[in-house]
Amino acid sequence: MPIPIGEKARTFALKDQHGNVVTLESLRGRKVVLSFHPLAFTRICTYQMQDLESIKGQLDALNAVALGISVDPVPAKHAWAREIGVKHTPLLSDFWPHGEVAEMYGVFRKDDGFSERAVYILDGEHTIRWVKVYPISERPSIGEILKVLESL
Repeated sequence: MPIPIGEKARTFALKDQHGNVVTLESLRGRKVVLSFHPLAFTRICTYQMQDLESIKGQLDALNAVALGISVDPVPAKHAWAREIGVKHTPLLSDFWPHGEVAEMYGVFRKDDGFSERAVYILDGEHTIRWVKVYPISERPSIGEILKVLESL
């Protein structure tokens, strides 16, 4: 089960597609979109990350940052980001321990070895303000995500 709205987000430290460590704590004071996706190099996941990249300016204006999270290793994240044109959105590797962050957030699919397609929105104090688990075949709505961020 996903972490309920109103609870504090679980802290983590994961490497992005460039091998840089990104911690949730380093983003305190900013709204955060945690965009879990099953696997790199898949169609809906590609759209999901490109959508986040396309709203970077709007996120900046809302004092927000989006993080893509999947179980893919850093080299795969790096190659995928380059291939799909994602330059500013951190794509975080939840590779080892395998799916640990997805598990902490209640969205790891143990039988499949990857996460649900899920989006958490955290306020500046990193309290969970919105969460939605999507069907694997459904692309998250950027309009819906922006509307929630604007309301915080």
